Amino acid sequence: MLESQCAGKHRDDLLFTSPSREVFRSGNFRRRTFFAAVVQLRQRPTELPAITPHSLRHTAASLAISSGTSVLSVQRMLGQASAAMTLDVYSDLFEDDLDAVAEALNNRAIKTNVGKLWANTSKQLHSTADASPETPSNQDI
Repeated sequence: MLESQCAGKHRDDLLFTSPSREVFRSGNFRRRTFFAAVVQLRQRPTELPAITPHSLRHTAASLAISSGTSVLSVQRMLGQASAAMTLDVYSDLFEDDLDAVAEALNNRAIKTNVGKLWANTSKQLHSTADASPETPSNQDI
C-alpha cells in the first residue's frame, strides 16, 4: 500500500495529504475519518472500548514491550525524547514481565558457565576445609 502511495512522488513531497493535497492536519483527520470509523466499528455487536489515536499509540507501545522490544526501540517508535521518559510513562507495563525475565535468566544460566566456576570453587574450598586436620587439643600443645 505504501509503495503505491509513494509512486511518482519526489523525496520531499508529502506522502499523506489532506483531500485537497495540502498538509495533513491531525484534527481534521480525527473529525472526518478516525471518529467516523470508530462509530462504524462500535455499531457491531462487539464490546469495543473507546478508541482514540492516543489509545492506539498506547496499545502499540504495550504490544511492543510485551513482545520483548527494547525500551530504546519503543522510545524511537514513539518519538519520545528519552528512554527514561518511555520508562516513566509505560513502566506499569513491565511489571507483568518480571516472571518472564526471571525464567529467561534461569534458562540462560542453566545453559552457560556463568556462576558455575564460583560454585565449583566454593565447593572445593568447603571440602578442603572439611578434610583439614582437626584443631589440636590442649593436650597436643
